Amino acid sequence: MDSWKKALVAGAIGAAAVLFLKKRFPAGVLASGVALAVVASEYPEKFEKVRRSLPDYFDRGMQVMEMAGRAGQRITDAAGRGGGAGVWDEIGG
Repeated sequence: MDSWKKALVAGAIGAAAVLFLKKRFPAGVLASGVALAVVASEYPEKFEKVRRSLPDYFDRGMQVMEMAGRAGQRITDAAGRGGGAGVWDEIGG
């Protein structure tokens, strides 16, 4: 990677960090997008591999969230039925 690209990526990442710390989220996302675009232009084959695997990551994430939701619902239902002792019985068995 050329030195000017490295400087651009470092500057964009630094600017994004500062912007996120100042709670200017849209500007921070824009700055991090610039850094990501420069890196993607330098290594297109790596980013193509990541882009192809993104749907799998999203599917797995959704499965985890569904399991957490079901577990939370079971705990809520058990708490409504039998109080605190019922929650621990439901979780344990």
